Amino acid sequence: MNCYLHPEVPASGVCMRCGRAVCRDCTREVDGKVYCSSCAVSASVVQTSTKSKLAAGLLAILLGGLGIHRFYLGHIGLGLVYLLFCWTGIPSIIGIVEGIIYLTMSDEEFARRYGQPGSGGSASVI
Repeated sequence: MNCYLHPEVPASGVCMRCGRAVCRDCTREVDGKVYCSSCAVSASVVQTSTKSKLAAGLLAILLGGLGIHRFYLGHIGLGLVYLLFCWTGIPSIIGIVEGIIYLTMSDEEFARRYGQPGSGGSASVI
């Protein structure tokens, strides 16, 4: 079996994520696991995630009307907007929708958007 990028070079391992054969030059290790170059980027993002997708989803569904999930994710401005308009009930509906979105989002996508401290994610409401 040869490397998928270098067909003339024998493979030294197999990527944990995509299953491609990789040579020593293409091998990237994240927490002792072998990945190809493209998968290693995603794997390292997941490893550095500091926010819990489950916690954000549950906070959005249960306390979304008060914007608690937005404060948790570091979106202080949006959290204040939710708090300011909580009496209308609209933030509660949006919170339920956002909670479902968070819980159905892939771990990699959640980590990319919300995992880094101070990343802020996107500025959109939903």
